[in-house]
Amino acid sequence: MIKISNLTKSFGQKKVLMGIDLEIKMGKTTCIIGKSGCGKSVLLKHIVGLLTPDTGTIEIDDKDLNKLTYEEVFELRKDIGFVFQGGALFDSYTVYENIILGLYEHGEKNDDALDSEAKRVLSAVGLLPDIDLQDSEDYIKEWEILKNKKPADLSGGMRKRVAVARALVGSPKYIFYDEPTTGLDPVTSEQIDEMIYELARKMNVTSIVITHDMFSVFRIADEVAMLDQGKVLFEGSAIELKQTNEPIVREFISRFMIEN
Repeated sequence: MIKISNLTKSFGQKKVLMGIDLEIKMGKTTCIIGKSGCGKSVLLKHIVGLLTPDTGTIEIDDKDLNKLTYEEVFELRKDIGFVFQGGALFDSYTVYENIILGLYEHGEKNDDALDSEAKRVLSAVGLLPDIDLQDSEDYIKEWEILKNKKPADLSGGMRKRVAVARALVGSPKYIFYDEPTTGLDPVTSEQIDEMIYELARKMNVTSIVITHDMFSVFRIADEVAMLDQGKVLFEGSAIELKQTNEPIVREFISRFMIEN
């Protein structure tokens, strides 16, 4: 479980987080929503230890991030996969090199082990056939073509899938998505949502999704937290979100409610 208590963060005179209290339930998909600049991405970066809070605590599996050494945080991150906004693939690396980079940096140098994990995660996100078919001619052919492609050779949806595959390496307990459907057309966005939903169910991972796309929220979320002015304004299920009478929340989700 992830427990956030009284988290605050300022950048100079600008106060971004002003007392965040939030619990992320295990095995659930939690969407964190809110207007641009409300602190969603800043909160996410705190949870993975990329930023240090001014005050407050973040506990992951009963471990207080503030009290961990750099080495302990590095070890904890093995349980966390992160899908950056825009994918953040390395343009000069092939798909295969992008996928196995984290494993390699953590000390795995065996080519067979690296190949096996790359195939597993690329199959999981639908870029390769089912891993059980890896000895077939079609699988081998698709693998050889895909592994050597560069990000520039891929569509936006495929780049996003590669980014998710990279986050799945090592079978993490938690996966963090920062605006996973930004810049994608509606059809591709829905496909990415379906992938996130299926991965959460099949792999039993705890997913935290930063998004302003309410269509995505109602497709994938078990739980929703809305930030406003540096605090949690709403916390509850997706159904409760639809039913709330909180004016700021109603205004934020109004476009979705009108179109549905």
